[in-house]
Amino acid sequence: MKVCSEWFRLSKEQKDIISQHHDSFPVKVGSIAKAFGIQVKRSTLSPGISGEIKETNGEVIVKINRHDSEERQRFTLAHEIAHFLLHRDKIGDGIVDTMLFRSSLSNSLEAEANRLAADIVMPFSLIDSEPLSSNLRFEERVEYLANLSKLSIPAMEIRLGKKGF
Repeated sequence: MKVCSEWFRLSKEQKDIISQHHDSFPVKVGSIAKAFGIQVKRSTLSPGISGEIKETNGEVIVKINRHDSEERQRFTLAHEIAHFLLHRDKIGDGIVDTMLFRSSLSNSLEAEANRLAADIVMPFSLIDSEPLSSNLRFEERVEYLANLSKLSIPAMEIRLGKKGF
C-alpha cells in the first residue's frame, strides 16, 4: 500500500480509525473527524479562508467555510484532521488555513497536512480497486475518480500524478 511518510508517524490506533473508513468512495471524512472526537462546524469564514482548527480546554473544533464547494469542504476537513494528528502540539490559539492551505505554520507543515489529507480522503487502496478501463484518457480517469470521491478535479489530478498514472 502506497502512503505518504506522514502516515508512518500515526499510531496504530489512528491508522485503524482512518482505515475503517476506507471501504468505499466517498470516504466519510466527517465520520473520521467524529471518531477522533473532533467537532466540525460549517461556518461563514472570512473570504479566502477555507478552514481553521482550534483546541480549547481539550475540545477540538474545526470550522469549515460553508461557502466553499462540497468538494473543497471535504478536502479542507481532511487537511484539518491531518493537522490534528500531526501538529496537535502546534494548534495553540488555532490554525487558520487559507484557500491555498497557507497558515501561520511553515509551508513544510502545511505540505505534511496536505499529503496526509490526501491519504485520508483519496487512499490508493480505493483508487486501485476501481475498475478503470485502460482505454480511458488520464483526464477521464481523473474526472471519474473525482466525482466518485466527491473531491475536486485538481485534487485528484495531483493525487494521480503522484501515483504515476
